[in-house]
Amino acid sequence: MNADLYDVGIIGGGPAGSTAAALLARANRRVIVFEREKFPRFHIGESLLPFSMKAFTRLGLHEKFRRAGFLKKFGGEIFGACSEPGTKFYFKDGFRSQTDHAYQVTRSDFDKLLLDHARESGAEVHEEVAVDRVEFLNEHVDLAVRRNGSVENVRARYLIDASGRNSVLGTKFGIKKSYDHLQKLSIFAHYDGVWRAEGIDGTLTLLIRGIDRWFWLIPLTTERTSIGVVLDSDTFKKSKLSAEDFLEQSLAEQPIIAKRMTSAQRGSEVYTAADFSYRSTKLHGDRWLLAGDAAGFIDPIFSSGVFLAVFSGEQCADALDEVLDHPERARKLFRRYERAVNRAMDIYLRFVNAWYTKEFVEIFLTPRNVLGVAPAVNAVLGGNVGNSFGIRWRMWVFYFLVWLQKHFGIVPRRTLVPNKEELPTRVGVAS
Repeated sequence: MNADLYDVGIIGGGPAGSTAAALLARANRRVIVFEREKFPRFHIGESLLPFSMKAFTRLGLHEKFRRAGFLKKFGGEIFGACSEPGTKFYFKDGFRSQTDHAYQVTRSDFDKLLLDHARESGAEVHEEVAVDRVEFLNEHVDLAVRRNGSVENVRARYLIDASGRNSVLGTKFGIKKSYDHLQKLSIFAHYDGVWRAEGIDGTLTLLIRGIDRWFWLIPLTTERTSIGVVLDSDTFKKSKLSAEDFLEQSLAEQPIIAKRMTSAQRGSEVYTAADFSYRSTKLHGDRWLLAGDAAGFIDPIFSSGVFLAVFSGEQCADALDEVLDHPERARKLFRRYERAVNRAMDIYLRFVNAWYTKEFVEIFLTPRNVLGVAPAVNAVLGGNVGNSFGIRWRMWVFYFLVWLQKHFGIVPRRTLVPNKEELPTRVGVAS
């Protein structure tokens, strides 16, 4: 590592850090990235949203995605566990949609591709290097970094912390705030041989809402599917089952899933992830910004994680590129960055809170395109978190319909409890 002063130091080489590093390096800024792990490494969060496509175009990634064989994703389908069919939504039908697809990705491959792209764009990338200490001085930031037991000091004018849920600065400043009502656990694995529909419907993310849990099915390749269940942590603990047994039992109890898995075989170990939803109460300081999961994470439903990481990484890069030339604008630009990221997380938090009500699913599964509400909901599902008044008032109407459903039952009620009589005789989930 060069002892000279870097323009920007970045902690974390995931989607947020890689996006910011590539954009800053392409703007001829001197950037250094420290990633604690060696890529590729396993990670969950495999479904991308179409509102990231502009950023991918700007980064010059689409051809690399094509060569990597990432599956194009054209929308999603939501079910109530009590009945089929579900309600499909296609990205092309979103309010003022500008693209018809996103991607389904294996995150180990996707994250490595982004980090390698940052390196190829001119960023100095160091893997298997941990940041032990951060000190902020008047004109720069001092980083103590550790590699193979030895510690070196690196200086940068500004710092982006994109180090994930165990954020270096979040821990240093004690600014992480958890959402107690969203302390969920996910249990998931990859499966081969899961049945899927023909054509573009075979690329859709499937979400199945049960009474006390929900499930995802995400097609990753032509053969492999990511399948998981999300529920309150206490519900899993009370079952006293292993993660493997709990997942197998949960999938076997859901006819919508079990019918698709009669010939399936598990192709990975069973993973768990806990404590999803939290925010950092502050996203910037005099010489630092938080991005990606270091800034916050609002539940895995609706696939917002990678979208918010890329979004915040891009916003970070743009703010710092201007601040490096005009330091006097730092406070204004950093505040603008914080407002933009917090607004995006607020939109998803409200959506997530609604999702965990039965009324949300009842309204969603009885679609009526009144006042263009359905395209607006579709747009938010696709990652549109902008200031469009056309989307904002339509989403207000949608939430009002959810409220009406709770109090007056304007569409048929649903139990969200699966009909066990529809279960197949065998579900193939052995590894």
